[in-house]
Amino acid sequence: MNLLKQSISDVLGLFFPELCVTCGKRLVSQETFVCLNCWHDLPATNFHLKQDNKVAQLFWGRVDISAATAFFSYKKGSKYQQLIHFVKYKGLKELGYETGRKFGLQLLKSPLFAEIDVLMPVPLHPLKEKKRGFNQSEWIARGIAEVLKKPLDTKTLYRKEYTSTQTKRNRYERWQNVESVFGLNGSEVIENKHVLLIDDVVTTGATLEACAIHLLKQPRTKVSIATLAYADI
Repeated sequence: MNLLKQSISDVLGLFFPELCVTCGKRLVSQETFVCLNCWHDLPATNFHLKQDNKVAQLFWGRVDISAATAFFSYKKGSKYQQLIHFVKYKGLKELGYETGRKFGLQLLKSPLFAEIDVLMPVPLHPLKEKKRGFNQSEWIARGIAEVLKKPLDTKTLYRKEYTSTQTKRNRYERWQNVESVFGLNGSEVIENKHVLLIDDVVTTGATLEACAIHLLKQPRTKVSIATLAYADI
């Protein structure tokens, strides 16, 4: 039966080929969303192996982050920006999950992230999540959590205000836009915990900073940051 399903899939693929979301080439058997060549050429940052990397430096003098990293970097217009675009706006939450798993395998190799207790995605406002259908950061976090074998907390940190897009704002405007939009439910559950805060992209770090400030108000709480991508602007 599995051979029959594969044969049908291969025949359909001749007429309705699935394409790699980054390079646009036809995917072959065993490839899903992204081709093997694009995975191989992914511009991985390897920031997980260096304490004072570019992502960590975003938070210096602003908030006390234990460690920070991003899986890969991209510039505007790069084909890997397309990967993020498909996860965030085209509904490919499964791609976010799979990329999160690959990111998790990288984090397993880093002593900087060896003592994480719980993963926490940056929340969307309920109205925005309903409109989009899912929270892309949560699906990325699901993939990472499965590999790290750590719990995922989607309830404690929440977004209490619906904010406009950050895309065209500068650093100060981004901070003003998110300064007071987050809150905590039952904050005692993260006391004495090392929280890994997950997001899709980091640019100025304003959103992550706003989240971390709330989390770090809890006694003996530590916060580290892992984002799928670093926008190298």
